[in-house]
Amino acid sequence: MAGDPPARERPKRLLVLGAGPAQLGLLEAARERGIEVIALDRDPAAPGFRLADKRALVSVEDEPAVERLALAEQVDGVIAPGIDWPVGIAARVARRLGVAHPISPETAVLATSKMRQRERFAEAGVPQPRSRVCRDLAEATAAVAELGYPCVLKAPDRQGQKGLALVRAPEELPAAVELALAAARTPVCLVEEAVPGREVTVVAFSSAGRFVPLVVTDRVLADPPAFGVALAHVWRSEHEVEGAVAAARSAAEALGVEDGPTYTQVLLSPDGPRVGELAARLGGGHDAELCHAAVGVDLNGLALAAALGEQPGAFEPLPRVGGAVTRFLVAPEGRLEDVEGLDEARALEGIVAVRSYREPGFVFGPLRRGGDRAGAVLAVGASREEALERAGRAAERIRFVTADAEALV
Repeated sequence: MAGDPPARERPKRLLVLGAGPAQLGLLEAARERGIEVIALDRDPAAPGFRLADKRALVSVEDEPAVERLALAEQVDGVIAPGIDWPVGIAARVARRLGVAHPISPETAVLATSKMRQRERFAEAGVPQPRSRVCRDLAEATAAVAELGYPCVLKAPDRQGQKGLALVRAPEELPAAVELALAAARTPVCLVEEAVPGREVTVVAFSSAGRFVPLVVTDRVLADPPAFGVALAHVWRSEHEVEGAVAAARSAAEALGVEDGPTYTQVLLSPDGPRVGELAARLGGGHDAELCHAAVGVDLNGLALAAALGEQPGAFEPLPRVGGAVTRFLVAPEGRLEDVEGLDEARALEGIVAVRSYREPGFVFGPLRRGGDRAGAVLAVGASREEALERAGRAAERIRFVTADAEALV
């Protein structure tokens, strides 16, 4: 009838692949915006489930199941924040459903395969470490004879340090080859030169082909055997970052990323920057939250808009503080009984967020991969040093109480 109010539109509906620690920031941002979220994860204890409207116990790598769920829920978008392999699944499912997506399936294939990235970067002249694709120990031995020690062994289609090893001497090579081949989805591994120098991460967002760097952070890495595991992301970088930003921009262009977030690890070698790898997604270490705290850009919101086919609107990174740091927390090995000091840490000056990833009953092992970390603290300060100091004080307040897991069996 005339004068009746218009029918209320249903909220946008988004399928989020993953509900673990790497997805928490985006899930919180979606809830704040009133987006209806269906989250899937194979872990029933995934911490992000509490932020979802619906949850599904489905592996993020089960593409047919993801597509069936997306169809059944009539979603408006699909997103895979914080984890690599599902980026391709999200792009392909979105295309088959006819919903918007920031990157094409073709770009997603390049973004989720280290081997294909290396090939594409070589074609486009993107600076990168020298590498060789190997099928067995004999080929790896020949590759190392050319590249030299130390070298890095990788599974070409895994993330989070799965199948990753630093090899310093010939006697370490057989085990590293076996590890990489066992982890790989394809029957090959990558042998790469170990580029000397520090590592930085370029966090950026592209809109209509315009690559906008937001923050460049220093990666503070754990000691072996946790090779490649970040203990902190620190802004501002201590290093000259223009070359790293240029390398990240050329990498995004080479892969065809014209819209959406990118997370690019760059090695600052004595001979110039080298692109370690680019991920066409939000970083899994709360990089979006650090970006918002440091330069005022709501990267989670931009990623949500891109996933739902909406215009991101204007954004410009402008420093809000002098320094910001995400410091990751490591628990002692054993079965988690309690986490103490979280509220005390949150109350400290300069603390933006404190996260504990696991519930009591979870069993912590040694720190070997990013997934072994127990939580994180985000702190800001008038300088890089003050932010680091504040994050350290907060971390000291937090205690993960664990018991000997073997003794409890």
